[in-house]
Amino acid sequence: MEISSILHPDCVLCAVQGSSKKRILELISQVASQHLVEVDQATILASLSGREKMGCTGIGGGIALPHGRIKGLESTLAVLVTCQPPVQYDAIDNMPVDIFFAILVPEEKAKEHLQTLSAIAKRFSDKDVLKDLRSATTDQELFQVLS
Repeated sequence: MEISSILHPDCVLCAVQGSSKKRILELISQVASQHLVEVDQATILASLSGREKMGCTGIGGGIALPHGRIKGLESTLAVLVTCQPPVQYDAIDNMPVDIFFAILVPEEKAKEHLQTLSAIAKRFSDKDVLKDLRSATTDQELFQVLS
C-alpha cells in the first residue's frame, strides 16, 4: 500500500499547537471533513473518539494512529498532523505524542483497515522517517516525507 494513495497534501498539518487529545481529534476531524463531502465532521469525530474509548491508539515513541470505520465513506483517507509541543495522549508508554496519523476507512472494509494500520506502523518504525517527520517545518515538507 502506498501512503500517497490515502494521504492528500491538503490533509497534512505541520507543527500545530494542540492543547489536548480531544483538540487533536477535533482538528483531525475538521481536516478530514473538508476533504470528504459524504461525511460530516461530527460523524468523523464520533468514530475517532469511540475508537479511543475502546483503547488508546498511542503506540509509543510519540506516535498515535487514531482510526475509525465510517458508514457511508467511499474510500480510505488519512490525515497527518504533527504538533509542538507534544500532547498527553495516554499512549502505551505514557509519553506525550507529537505525530498523529489518522486513518478513516469505509465501514465494510475491515480487512483493508487492518492492512493499512499495519503498513503505517511499519513505516513509522523507521527512525529516519520519524526524524524527517519531526524536522519538517511546513505542511509540504511533511507530506513529502511520506509520499
